Formats: sequence, C-alpha cells, structure tokens
Amino acid sequence: MSTPLRLAFILDPLDGLKAYKDSSIAMMREAVARGHETWTIQREALAWSATDGVYARALRVHPLPGDHPWYGPGEAATVALADFDAVVMRQDPPFDFEYVAATWLLERAVAAGARVFNDPRAIRDHSEKLAITEFAQFTATTLVARDPDEVHAFIDELGDVVLKPLDGMGGSQIFRVRADDPNRNVILETLTHEGARTIMAQRYLPAISEGDKRVLIIGGEVVPYALARIPKAGETRGNLAAGGRGVAMPLTEREREIAETLAPVLWERGLLVVGLDVIGGHLTEINVTSPTCFVEITTQSGFSVPALFVDKLEQACR
Repeated sequence: MSTPLRLAFILDPLDGLKAYKDSSIAMMREAVARGHETWTIQREALAWSATDGVYARALRVHPLPGDHPWYGPGEAATVALADFDAVVMRQDPPFDFEYVAATWLLERAVAAGARVFNDPRAIRDHSEKLAITEFAQFTATTLVARDPDEVHAFIDELGDVVLKPLDGMGGSQIFRVRADDPNRNVILETLTHEGARTIMAQRYLPAISEGDKRVLIIGGEVVPYALARIPKAGETRGNLAAGGRGVAMPLTEREREIAETLAPVLWERGLLVVGLDVIGGHLTEINVTSPTCFVEITTQSGFSVPALFVDKLEQACR
C-alpha cells in the first residue's frame, strides 16, 4: 500500500529469537521491505493509565539479513498502542495469568481504537487444545477430563492414546500411553496433578509417522502448503521443538476441507494468523497465540507466507 504503516510487534526477548526460523522476524522483514516501520514491545512493558490508556515502551528495529544480530536498534519511545496502525501479538505461551492480563490490557487498547491481531478476546477465548471441540466433525476420538477414572476408562477402551496438558506447547509433556503401559498410573497422576488438573486424551494416530501437519490460515485465506513435522526415530511427537523434521508439501483434499471450513469462522473473530495441527486428516489443535512455520514453508515451497501476511495486514489497516 502507498502509505507506510507504523506496526508494533509484541515479542519474546529479541536476543533470544532465531532469525533463520522465526516467523515474527520474517513478518517484520517483509513489512520493512515494503517501507513500513516495525517497532517491538515486550509484554511486561504494557501498562494502562486513565490519562494515557494502554501504552508501552517500544523499540523501533531495522531487521538485518543475518542471524546474529538479526536487528539494528533504532529509537525508543513510550507510545500509546492506539497510535500504531496495527499491533501484532506474537508472544509465545505459556498461557499463564500474565498472558491473560496482557489480553485484558490489549482489549482496552482495542476499545480505544487500536487494531490488535490476533484479537485479544479471541486469543483468550480460544484454548489451543480445547478449540477443536467446536469442530468435532474433524477431530480424532477425544476426551477432556480431570477425573483419572474417566481417563483410565478411555485408555482401556482405545488401547493406545496420547495424553497432554491443556496449556503445553512445543510438544511439552505429551505422552503416548498404551493400555498395558506399566507407567500409566504415574503418568496420569503427574499430568492431572493427582486429579486436580484437566487434561486432553486423544486416540493415537499412527499417521504421525508421516508428519504432524501445520496448516496456516492468514486473514481467512488458506496457505496452499503445509509443513509436515516428521518425528525423529523413536519419537512420537512431530514438533520441531522436540526434534521433528519439517517438510513442506501441498495440502491434501482433507486438509484443505478442514482449513476452508474454519477459515471464515476464525477470521470473523479477528484471528489473523491461525495454525491448525492436522494428523492423518484429523484436527488436533488450533494455534492462535504465535503460529510458526512461515520460514520453512516459504523456503521449501516458494510460496511467500510473510508476503501473504503483510498483504492481509495492509488490507486490515485500510
């Protein structure tokens, strides 16, 4: 677009980001290439006052081509979020109380006229694990429960399941448990905190050997390539953070059906960037906090995911 935008990205600590794979950096590089300003904000810098509304100490950055350092710092300023053309929330989980508090503050910024993506209320309302229950026609056999007896009965019925906490990320604390697993009691006790914490149990999908597919939806448009995150030998988790290998490939008919069904619904709620996890044609998660895989899909397929992101962000700012 002809008029440069002033964009703010709420990120994890800048020096810890890895430019060779970080989707947020890819977004900022594309934005700067088009003449837009990119500013960064640390979540702990968000504040509110009756006179200023929601504001934060922000640092303007100029993305560099390398990995270390990946940016050159520019001016620093305290800025009201409503003074940016758009604010992009890209903070990684854990989705703890401080994350929830940030969504409350961002919601007040929206009320004051700020454009925030993903919409803070939508982020708060969409548990990345539980959101699949709205689209049960696409899911594998799933149970959400806190009572260990319920989960044990589920394991006995299916024989081979995956257990995971509702607030994990990157494959953390995900267990494959068979009915005859001698450790199933202690695994369940650990995950449920002795029955005090709700967890998710899903039928184990052997298709994980072919990859846990990351399907991206940006501004209601489905990216035509998925990243199959293929587990390393001896592992049941495909997450890249757990050592999985990422391979970009065109969407299957089933993956496209799932994504195109969800795309208009999620975009209407203000979810600009969504990452679906699909295993063997079954929807397993809907990621809305900071979906990744932009770089891997772009590098391997030639389809520029960052360009689509900035296209949609520019359209949303018109």
